[in-house]
Amino acid sequence: MIQDKLKLEIRDIVDFPKPGIIFKDITPLLKDAERCNEMIETIIDQLQGIEIDAIAGIESRGFLFGFLLANRMGLPFIPIRKQGKLPYKTIAESYALEYGQATIEIHEDAFESGSRILIHDDLLATGGTVVAASKLVEKLGGTVAAYSFIISLDFLKAKGRLSRFSEHVFSLVSY
Repeated sequence: MIQDKLKLEIRDIVDFPKPGIIFKDITPLLKDAERCNEMIETIIDQLQGIEIDAIAGIESRGFLFGFLLANRMGLPFIPIRKQGKLPYKTIAESYALEYGQATIEIHEDAFESGSRILIHDDLLATGGTVVAASKLVEKLGGTVAAYSFIISLDFLKAKGRLSRFSEHVFSLVSY
């Protein structure tokens, strides 16, 4: 089972980026092209039967597998980035962090109205960033077709925050 394989390779970094957090580091997975291909194929299998017009990846680790997915599926890739990083006209969505606020943006012409978008990121934790990404998709007239993550921290219960956008929430590894 892929989850068991990935759990052996995902590295825990204690107290990163701040004390009390155990960071789930996916960079060891990037050393193995065969494992990365297996991950992409598993995600594609999870998405069977769901109509998707484009894949949006959330900066920055969501770009890694999000772009690979889009390329393998023959779909456009849409970067969702931190404020001020995209070169063209954008729309923005701010969201709360534990201590403060952050803003992400998407190009205003990222996709056509009515498009069905898969949102991909490496990790689902509290869901703040991915909810903001979902709101950006809706602001542009799209719908969230599904979500895919490498890792889901299920004990934080973020999947419930996503259900208003899409019932399809997939991950390769759950903790």
